[in-house]
Amino acid sequence: MAAKRRGRAVRRRHIARNTAAGVLAALVLLGLLRPMLLLYLGALLAAAGIGWMVWRLWRTDRLLRSRDTAWRRQDDIAAGQRTLTVIDTMSGTEFEEVVAELCRRDGCTQVRRVGGAGDNGADVLGQLPDGRTMVIQCKRYAPHRTIASREVRDLLGAKVHFAADVAIFVATTRFSRQAEAFAVGHQILTLHRDFFGLWNNGTPLLSLAEVNGRGQGGAHHRSRWKQTYSK
Repeated sequence: MAAKRRGRAVRRRHIARNTAAGVLAALVLLGLLRPMLLLYLGALLAAAGIGWMVWRLWRTDRLLRSRDTAWRRQDDIAAGQRTLTVIDTMSGTEFEEVVAELCRRDGCTQVRRVGGAGDNGADVLGQLPDGRTMVIQCKRYAPHRTIASREVRDLLGAKVHFAADVAIFVATTRFSRQAEAFAVGHQILTLHRDFFGLWNNGTPLLSLAEVNGRGQGGAHHRSRWKQTYSK
């Protein structure tokens, strides 16, 4: 019996030593790993912070660039220095306002924009400097498009409806040959992209009437437009 008790005591001491050794080893391992875990966690948080700062800087830069572009555009418009590239970014309503402004610049009176739903084919109405009444149709189309003859026929209907003396079709693109022929045959002044560019740069409106019907507008601008806007 005494031998058995001594054996059990030895086993208990052995188990206790092993348990203590295991606990000690676990504590040592945890002590070694904890600084590494804290280091990795700190590095992760630092990387996340840097990423957030970079994103904020990028977003702020984009916002400032966008505002600067808008301000420059407004300055150009205020100074009468709109380029055709700026015109191409405008809405149809903005383009109509530009046409009305150019008419006023050239001495036209009673100029008002009437474009919109139920406009009866007219976008701008007014009087030329010589007193003749005018009706204007404006099309702010992409430069690769073409004005069809039916659109010019609609303007002729507007001229009759408003009893205007002169009908003017202003476009940011070219006219088809049929559209140009119809316009010349019915004494409609057509300002294609090239002529509008001259008008926008200071050429008086009435002087452009002297070259009405001489070409539908060059097609070379279409390749430039594709190179600029397809990127």
